[in-house]
Amino acid sequence: MPAIPTSKPYRIGRSKTGLGLFATKPIKKGEKIIRYFGPILDSKKKDEDAIENKYLFELNNRWTIDGSVRENVARYINHSCKPNAESDVRPRKRKVIIRAIKDIEPGDEINYDYGTDYFKAYLKPIGCKCEACEKKRAKKRAEARAEKALLKEKEARKAQRKVEKTAKATKSKKAPKTKTARGPGKTKRATSGAKRGKGKTLNGHRVAV
Repeated sequence: MPAIPTSKPYRIGRSKTGLGLFATKPIKKGEKIIRYFGPILDSKKKDEDAIENKYLFELNNRWTIDGSVRENVARYINHSCKPNAESDVRPRKRKVIIRAIKDIEPGDEINYDYGTDYFKAYLKPIGCKCEACEKKRAKKRAEARAEKALLKEKEARKAQRKVEKTAKATKSKKAPKTKTARGPGKTKRATSGAKRGKGKTLNGHRVAV
C-alpha cells in the first residue's frame, strides 16, 4: 500500500467492497481531491490496446490512462451511484482530476460514478455494492417481507373464517328439534257438563254432592 503524505486530505482504508479512499480532513464542494494518473495507452498500438484491467480510464477513443500503477492512489476510490465527487476529464491534457461535488467530512468515503460502460462491464454482473444501491436493496427486501407478512395475515384470517363457518354449520345440524305449541282449533275438546262425582239419589235422580 503506497505511503500518503499527512498533508493530503485522504487515507486508504477498509471499505464494504475492499479498500477505499477516506477523507481525513474537511473537503469543500468544488475542491480538487486527487489526480488519477498512470501510463497513457494509445489504442492505435496493438500491444497497448490489448492491455486489460479494471483501472483503465478512457480519455477519448484513442487515449486511455492505465491507473493500475501502485503510485496511483486515486485507483482506490470506489464507485457510487450517488457520489460525493466526480472525475474532471481533460482529454487534451491527458489528465483526470477527482473533484468534490459535495462537502465531504472527515471519515466519509470518497467516491465517484465510474460511468455507464464500466458499470455494465464490471458492476452490473455482480450487483453494485455502493451505499445507495445497498439502501435500495434493503428497502425492497423490507417491502417484500411486509407484503409477505400481510399476505400471511390475510390467509390466516381467511382460514379462521372458514373454521368458524364450518363450526356454525355443524352446530346447527346437531341442534334438537323443538315441538311447536298447538294453536287455536287444535286444543283438546273439553267434556260438556260437570264432572261426574259421587252423589246421592233423590227421588230417582242422582244429585252431585
